[in-house]
Amino acid sequence: MTRPSRCFPLVPLALLMTLASCGRDKFQQELDFEKVAIPLVREVQSGGYSVLTTKELHDRVRAGQGDWLLIDAMPYESFASGHIENAVNFVFPKDSMSSWDEAETGGKSEEDYAALLGADKSRAVVIYCGYATCLRSHNAAQWARSSRIGTPSLTPRTR
Repeated sequence: MTRPSRCFPLVPLALLMTLASCGRDKFQQELDFEKVAIPLVREVQSGGYSVLTTKELHDRVRAGQGDWLLIDAMPYESFASGHIENAVNFVFPKDSMSSWDEAETGGKSEEDYAALLGADKSRAVVIYCGYATCLRSHNAAQWARSSRIGTPSLTPRTR
């Protein structure tokens, strides 16, 4: 029996909440938080994946836990300037990608992505991008899920 794959997006939401709350009243803080949180929740629900915190990903990387794949969905230039240890780069657009577009994925095909994900559908996949409202990791997770019929996890990256 094959277990569904797991994919985790990392969301430093607490940091965003803290930064958004500086110098504002409680009502405005709540509205600012909702502007980030509600779209993120809707993306996660529509994508069918789970979310990791920055700390959870950090702990996983440090522990070297098991066989899992870490994908950086940012443009190559960003990846080359710094990325999480053991991450591989596969570019996805920051806007929604409902059909595969090689112009938006660094010239790579859907088959290239499937090959990166591998045949083992039980292997955990963690995808990250630049920030909580970045759709790159969301796009990557949706395509991972459709490719593997598994459940990816996402996380935006902080520098």
